[in-house]
Amino acid sequence: MARETQTMTSAGSFGPAVDASPRASAAALAGLRVLVGLMWLYNVAWKRPPDFGESSGSGVYGFTADAVEHPVFPPYSWVVEHVVLPNFTAFGWMVLVVESLLAVLLLTGTFVRFAALVGVGQSLAIGLSVAQTPGEWPWAYWMMIGIHVVLLLTASGKAVAVDRMRADAAAGHGPDAAVPLLRGWGIVVLLTGVLAVVLALGEDPMASAGTQLGGSGLSVSLGSYNLLGAAALLVVAGLMLSAALLRRRALAWAATVIAVLAAASVYAQLSRTEVWLGGSNTSAAYLLCAALVSGAGAAVLARQQPDPDTRRAAHG
Repeated sequence: MARETQTMTSAGSFGPAVDASPRASAAALAGLRVLVGLMWLYNVAWKRPPDFGESSGSGVYGFTADAVEHPVFPPYSWVVEHVVLPNFTAFGWMVLVVESLLAVLLLTGTFVRFAALVGVGQSLAIGLSVAQTPGEWPWAYWMMIGIHVVLLLTASGKAVAVDRMRADAAAGHGPDAAVPLLRGWGIVVLLTGVLAVVLALGEDPMASAGTQLGGSGLSVSLGSYNLLGAAALLVVAGLMLSAALLRRRALAWAATVIAVLAAASVYAQLSRTEVWLGGSNTSAAYLLCAALVSGAGAAVLARQQPDPDTRRAAHG
């Protein structure tokens, strides 16, 4: 074993790719998972109810119709033409739910293998719809499928993930298992909220369409928020960090409830002209990420270990 370890060390970082540090592999796979989660998070923004572009022939409707106008696989095109397009509102909601679910589960590392399997199917459906459309690059969709297959077949939920937090709790780490993820996400949400405040302090801090954190240039965004939306982020972040510091599940549950209510308010108002938090589908999905981490953390914090006196009494 010592000789094998010495051989691997002497090979260096650029030696044969036959083995790797478990920690480095876990970090790389977590990075890949987060990267594809950010892709889905960005792309839910333009899946807008109530008609998802059907009246104008654009948006999700336009891309779906490409499966008929520029067929990739004729049987799939037939299904789109005779089943999907005549029932497009229901299909549009299904796309929004599926892609939001992918963003939330992959970014938080929750049920990663299930999410990866759904991602394979969704990537395949998108590829079969638009791969032959002029201006599209078919390899983008084959690579999307490949990335999700990698996440499906590897331990991509081993680091920075709710899956890892739950596994650590089940292994006997107790409430402490919740602290790193709650603290990490709390810091990320806090920084997001601070940036949102800075950007919202413009001409109209309470604009219905808040300032976007990110943009189309790099196709990365954490949502859009006005000053009220930024305040919601700061409150959620404060509760998450306090829950991690004090190990109080009530604080984690409070963060969960507030994040869920904030996301629900965005979804309820997206088809209207006024969105109280200045958000988008991306904003709502990002808030649900915070809610999921907080809720999972609260469940782990509820597994309180008995105090020393109780343990001594139990052992006689």
